[in-house]
Amino acid sequence: MFREDLSRNFGFILNDVARLMRTAFDRRVKALGLTRSQWWVLNHLFRNNGATQSELAEILEIEKATLGRLLDRMEAKKWVRREEHANDRRAKRVYLTDEVEPAMKAMRTAAAELRRDALANLDAADKERFVDTLLSIKANLSRVENGTAKNGAAKRVIAKNEKISTRV
Repeated sequence: MFREDLSRNFGFILNDVARLMRTAFDRRVKALGLTRSQWWVLNHLFRNNGATQSELAEILEIEKATLGRLLDRMEAKKWVRREEHANDRRAKRVYLTDEVEPAMKAMRTAAAELRRDALANLDAADKERFVDTLLSIKANLSRVENGTAKNGAAKRVIAKNEKISTRV
């Protein structure tokens, strides 16, 4: 039986790095009184302020009801506000409030410090190459997920998995 060296498997390494970063970030922002779910919502609102609740739920890959409960708690803390959508009475847009600004600044500072610590032993060129590599991997996976993979090997893996899943 073939045993892969998992210490060199980039999927496992990437997962471990992401978990370590989340854990370290949680520890660094604990004093703000934020749960991981709340800081994840705030982070995505920072990038997509004014998104509808449905759009935000899709971005976060969580159920609408789960997001609704999170937003209820965050609205009670006056961190977010919901407004009626101009063209759809059923939809609500979600916005960050001025009250959350100190927490957002602290989160952004903690995130910048964590990234600095994580990349501490890399020179500027290595950091750029690393980010470029991650962006390439992300683009490759997005193409595979969207069915537009140009790589024949990726298409063969997808086709093989489809055959396996139809037999199960």
